[in-house]
Amino acid sequence: MQFIDLALIHIRSGTGGSGCTSFRREKFVEFGGPDGGDGGKGGDVVVRAISNLNTLIDFKYKRHYFAKNGRPGMGQNKTGANGEDVILNVPIGTEVLLENKATVLVDLVNEGQEYVIAEGGNGGWGNSRFKSSTNQAPRQANKGQSGSELILWLRLKLLADVGLVGLPNVGKSSLLSVMSNAKPKIGDFAFTTLSPNLGIVSYKNGDFILADIPGVIEGANVGKGIGIQFLGHIERCQVLVHVLDVSSNNILSDFETTLKELKKYKSDLVEKIKCVVLNKVDSIKSKKLEKIVKTFNKKGYEVLPISTFSRVGIDKLKDNLLELLKKNNLEEAKPKGRTEKWSPI
Repeated sequence: MQFIDLALIHIRSGTGGSGCTSFRREKFVEFGGPDGGDGGKGGDVVVRAISNLNTLIDFKYKRHYFAKNGRPGMGQNKTGANGEDVILNVPIGTEVLLENKATVLVDLVNEGQEYVIAEGGNGGWGNSRFKSSTNQAPRQANKGQSGSELILWLRLKLLADVGLVGLPNVGKSSLLSVMSNAKPKIGDFAFTTLSPNLGIVSYKNGDFILADIPGVIEGANVGKGIGIQFLGHIERCQVLVHVLDVSSNNILSDFETTLKELKKYKSDLVEKIKCVVLNKVDSIKSKKLEKIVKTFNKKGYEVLPISTFSRVGIDKLKDNLLELLKKNNLEEAKPKGRTEKWSPI
């Protein structure tokens, strides 16, 4: 299935039904009075997050969603039927934005979460509503309230615990495949990965969701490459893993390039990098590897050498990530504000 994470849609809620002007007509009831019913409410447009979707592809082929109008009122004080709602099922992690792409109406991050993005118009009053002591036979009824019409963007940001970042062809997809049950496309050329991939890592007594996005190259923030289009999918990650190709001629330059592009996209993304992975360690000599590790250690980074080919260091990486996630969850669970025990003295 094609991965689509951005879609433009046109929605319109239903217009309320008009109120009815009617009078009671029965034998032997000379002054029956008004009995016009109210119009029905127009249908709403509702967005709902469900778990069995992971792409917005449905909205690529159908862009217009119009709720039904309310039915008009009738005599004998009969209220018109309400218009049928339109429910848009979207993947968990979808944002609904106005046409300007800057205003977020709702961020659907929980399964079953719903939000009314366009409420249907109220039905008009029938003439029985206007009866008074001074107006016993009103011939007045209201029209239904108009619905709302909007142009909206749906933007999907995948929910994952750990995200893999780095330049193209450093082995991110291979790492995802050996750590999880995912089967991404793998090739010995740049931009093999053209869309984000997710995998569930089950290890020991824990599990977490791992995300792989297309590689980010220098100049991505001004439109080069394709990785910048998918950086939104790692914004929600608790931990980022920076994957480097240890056989690169200038590994420090590769490292700084990715950091620079992440900072230009969103500065706090860099703070989520908790682990630096040196991949393809079986392609260089041990002395050169030791030198690279010492270089990163001097800069204050802890690195983990691995090989997705020979599976060296994979289990240790899983241990580290589980520990980082556990630590992160404990920090989030800490009570805010005063931490010391209060004493009146």
